[in-house]
Amino acid sequence: MSKSCSNLASCAVATLFIAFLIIAALTVYLTVFRPRDPEISVTNVKVPSFSVANSSVSFTFSQFSTVRNPNRAAFSHYNNIIQLFYYGNRIGYTFVPAGEIRSGRTKRMLATFSVQSFPLAVASNSQISAAEFQNFGSGSTVEIESKLEMAGRVRVLGLFTHRIAAKCNCRIAISTSDGSIVAVRC
Repeated sequence: MSKSCSNLASCAVATLFIAFLIIAALTVYLTVFRPRDPEISVTNVKVPSFSVANSSVSFTFSQFSTVRNPNRAAFSHYNNIIQLFYYGNRIGYTFVPAGEIRSGRTKRMLATFSVQSFPLAVASNSQISAAEFQNFGSGSTVEIESKLEMAGRVRVLGLFTHRIAAKCNCRIAISTSDGSIVAVRC
């Protein structure tokens, strides 16, 4: 009887030790190697060309962004798009080429594209509140919304693949008199 009790005690100790190792491994994985979404920030917005004719506007849009990969593994991004909206309608877009951002690195991106002519809407229907774009000075503005969406994956420990995504929305006010950027809020 004492031999079976010592075998049972040895099995219990071994089971507790294995459970402890599994819990410790999961804790390390979830705190150190847990995949996090990339950090996107818009650093600059430009309108190199701008024209207003017959209550319609057209322009070229440039957006400078930085994307930081906070993970301990490379972030492979492949499903990226920048879209411009005016009163909820998409007025322009461009795809950002696929690529990879190494662990802990920051990548700078520039996207430039032309926006075809679209009619100016009545200001009373604006979806962007006046309080968010106060004190523009004299003259009217065109208020657009820019949405940058990035999706991709991170391989953790070379074994597990996690899909991650990030978004950055900006509201931009452009002066209709000269095409200058009046306000940017991200």
